[in-house]
Amino acid sequence: MKVIALEEHMLPRDVIEAAGIDLGLRAGGRAAALDDLGDGRLKVMDDAGIDVQVLSALGYFVQDLAPEQSVQWSRELNNRMAGAVAAYPDRFRAFAALPVADPARSVDELTRSVEELGFVGAMIHGQTHGVFLDHPSVRPVLVAAARLDVPIYLHPAPPPQVVHDAYYSGLPPAISACLSTSGWGWHSECGMHVLRMVAAGVFEELPELKIIVGHMGEGLPFHLDRIENMLDPVVTGHSLSVAETLRRNLYLTTSGYNSDAPLLCALSAFGVDHVLFSVDHPFGNSAQATAHLLSAPVSPADRAKIAHGNAESLLRI
Repeated sequence: MKVIALEEHMLPRDVIEAAGIDLGLRAGGRAAALDDLGDGRLKVMDDAGIDVQVLSALGYFVQDLAPEQSVQWSRELNNRMAGAVAAYPDRFRAFAALPVADPARSVDELTRSVEELGFVGAMIHGQTHGVFLDHPSVRPVLVAAARLDVPIYLHPAPPPQVVHDAYYSGLPPAISACLSTSGWGWHSECGMHVLRMVAAGVFEELPELKIIVGHMGEGLPFHLDRIENMLDPVVTGHSLSVAETLRRNLYLTTSGYNSDAPLLCALSAFGVDHVLFSVDHPFGNSAQATAHLLSAPVSPADRAKIAHGNAESLLRI
């Protein structure tokens, strides 16, 4: 069975150094794996039975730079990923990194990445300098994605300092760093980010816009009934309910989740056609992820959709 993994990160060491990026405690421990776009990465894929990785830059470090720097390094990261795809066309595809602080240049870079480099979409990491994707200033980027018929993968990012201080201060640094990101914080923030887009009418304006979120839906499948019951009555004037909009426009990946309960919850809430396989390389374990994919209590037809069929349809791979 073919396996396509959608949330598989890179960040070249020389770009990290030249851009003056501090990877921090967690990502810093994965610097060598993030840098590797060759034999080491391919061996991890082969050992786990992964046929294709859709590469994405660990881009919140670049997205958070000043606009001119972000434009420069986003373009460089996209060129690096394009080189990897050209070197291994049967093994890699890519999501573009975008300098979201400059929406006009983001539109240019997304268009270049899709039309010239052959990328399958873009990955945006959370809010940018306090601006979420429902803000009117960012609408041209979303319009461009809809026009190009490619999805945006909305990945979490570390919280703004004011949020960090309010919720995660007063703890040992390692605990604070984890709790504010992968241990809890960025999942709830990413889910909230999607709900902001729904509530603000982004998908009413752009019904064809496709958004992907990882980590088995960032909590949205578990909370969907509560969201519908509480939020929908105050989100008025839309053609679809909040839950209906999410089920139409949102796609989920399994990244970082290798157990039955969250998978079955995602499938129940969103349907198998909106669930896709991911690992979260190098932060997730590729062999564990594929082992769970092969053992999960789903039908062979549904397993094939999650493993590769939905990705082939959504990304036109």
